Amino acid sequence: MTAAIQDIRARLDAFDARNAPTGLFLRYAHGRVSHFWARQVMTLLGSVALVLLAGPFIGLMAGTLAMAGEILDCGLLRAVPGLVARGAEPARLSRLATVSAGLQAATISACIALAWLGVPDDTATAFAMAFAAGAAVNAGLVLPFHRSAALVRLALYAATLAGLFLFEIVTQGRLSQRALFDLIATGIMGYAIYIFLGFVVSGHRRHTRDSRDLLVQSLDLARANSHLKEQQREARNLSLVARHANDSVIMAEPDGCIFWVNEAFTRITGYSLQEARGLRPSELLNAPDTDSAVSDGIAAAVAAGRAHRAEILNQRKDGRRIWIETNIVPVLDETGAVEMVISIERDISSAKKHEAELAEAKIAAEKGERAKASFLATMSHEIRTPMNGIIGMADLLAETQLGAESRHYVQTIRQSANALLRIINDILEFSRLDAGKPVLHANVFSPAACIGEALAILKPQARARGLTLDLLIDGALPHRVTGDDGRLRQILINIVGNAIKFTSRGGVTIRASARSEGTGHRLRFEIEDTGIGIAPDRIAHVFDEFEQADTATTRQFGGTGLGLSISRLLAREMGGDITLTSALGKGSCFTVTLHMARGPDATHPAPALPDRPPDLAHRVVLVAEDNRTNRLLVRKFLKDTPFTLLFAENGRAAVEMTRRHRPDIVLMDMSMPEMDGLAATRAIRAEAPAQPHIIALTANAFASDRAACLAAGMNGFLSKPLHKDDLLQTLAQSPAAAPFPFPPPADLS
Repeated sequence: MTAAIQDIRARLDAFDARNAPTGLFLRYAHGRVSHFWARQVMTLLGSVALVLLAGPFIGLMAGTLAMAGEILDCGLLRAVPGLVARGAEPARLSRLATVSAGLQAATISACIALAWLGVPDDTATAFAMAFAAGAAVNAGLVLPFHRSAALVRLALYAATLAGLFLFEIVTQGRLSQRALFDLIATGIMGYAIYIFLGFVVSGHRRHTRDSRDLLVQSLDLARANSHLKEQQREARNLSLVARHANDSVIMAEPDGCIFWVNEAFTRITGYSLQEARGLRPSELLNAPDTDSAVSDGIAAAVAAGRAHRAEILNQRKDGRRIWIETNIVPVLDETGAVEMVISIERDISSAKKHEAELAEAKIAAEKGERAKASFLATMSHEIRTPMNGIIGMADLLAETQLGAESRHYVQTIRQSANALLRIINDILEFSRLDAGKPVLHANVFSPAACIGEALAILKPQARARGLTLDLLIDGALPHRVTGDDGRLRQILINIVGNAIKFTSRGGVTIRASARSEGTGHRLRFEIEDTGIGIAPDRIAHVFDEFEQADTATTRQFGGTGLGLSISRLLAREMGGDITLTSALGKGSCFTVTLHMARGPDATHPAPALPDRPPDLAHRVVLVAEDNRTNRLLVRKFLKDTPFTLLFAENGRAAVEMTRRHRPDIVLMDMSMPEMDGLAATRAIRAEAPAQPHIIALTANAFASDRAACLAAGMNGFLSKPLHKDDLLQTLAQSPAAAPFPFPPPADLS
């Protein structure tokens, strides 16, 4: 708010306060007191006249009465401002002032009566009437300020004159001609006083209204001037901003023709204001390869008078292409019509270049991921394929009649091969997980059964080292949960296997517990060992990839140091974590927490499978395998079984032999020349008159490979290196060939 507005606002507030009831009362009091001596001039003249005409007694008495009334009234009114300032109620003081006004008027009325009655022969009636008229005019002048006081005075004066005329009629018994003329003169004089006072009151009201209107108009004018100055200042600031902004600013007519541009426009496009004026931006800046759809969209927005944002390829004056982000805003007049169009444009060429580089980097990263996945698959296949021959042949050799020393050699080969396989599995698994989130499957399973299966695998290892392996269940585990039992089993085998490996005496204890948590269960496993323990400064590093407690540990116990990293990654993906406490030389305790969803209630247990082995006689097994060693291995594994074996060295031969021989089971290698296992499976499912049970033989041990096998129409999955027991169990559970048609493979597109 400007000083001028504040000053006028203060004057208007003061004006309203002066003309409010309290303000008018204070003005009345001030006016009566300030004009006290002016009124006494008339009182003195009247007293002197009465002294001369009626004698000293009447003159002095009239003067004394008039002065006494004035002193009483003005004495009260003189105290009013102070009383109001000290908090006295203005309305009460106003009523007291009305009473004092009545008393003052009564003294004046007494003076009029003395003049009327005190002069013999009724010669002073005209004087008395004139004195009364003067008093009435004086009383009426305060009507706008204190109406009740003025009306009381006027009423007393009128009553006094009426009483005097009535007294004369009563005393004389009639109204004389002189008295009648005096009465008529009094009426005329009263009417004149009424007209005069009406003019005074209306004039005061009109003056008050006009004065206030003038102040209000002055305030409105000051506000308008202030607003105009603010608009001018804002326009000046906006002009400076537009003129010196880093972004290009274009002002155009409603038809799109440019009439002003800022310096940034010239810097960005190379065109000056003189060169751009009168042209549309599209005529000036569009390049031959500018997207016409974008340009048409801008033109349509300008024509429709609506805001629009777009990114468009422009051409500078020197021919260089630049990318521009334009924001178009129409400016409307008071009628709603477009007055001008303002465009704010920014050079985003660098951002576009960065965006293109990011897109290229993303493509390169995706290409790298595909190359990595391909490399992992190739590595898995190329490493596991010879490992299949080594482990398989070692297993076959162990079944022969060997001497103690030879059996020791074979056992060493098997242990070394299995250790190498675990290292390979850890490296491939970690590489796969490091590339993205692990795939988790939602299976309904029994936690107790899953724990038992994991420990059953590890018991021989613990027994061989002379260690105890104990399972303690705190409370009841949920009967069924929903989650990835395979990943749970993998975590337990990693952690418990690690504990067994680093414990030379004593044993390993597993404590399992569960509690309800929201819509599922929180499973908790504490794996405590009596092993070598971990130094405090190494605890934080045991979960790092390729890390163990120290290099001596690696040399003594072997391993990649990936098992714990993989386990923690899986645990966190399953809504939990793995923590560790350890004391060097005393042992370690790993705590695993996992979240599992609730499993469906099972009121009826599934019927048990019969123990009687199936009839395997006359079953035909086709082995599709391009590796000669692997074919030999399968032949040796199945030499004492009733299966009839057929062999195909590539996928195309496998399809043809399936069509010709109608095998019951096909062991299908995934990687073969001419046609791979997936393509061969799809061909068999589409053509074969009898549909065999197809089991994948693959060195690619990832979950995505398993999913691809099942989607192609395979029924089972065996990872290389093959173990004889796993192969025999899988074949024993496989049914005979089913009649055509077989359900088509899933569409992976």
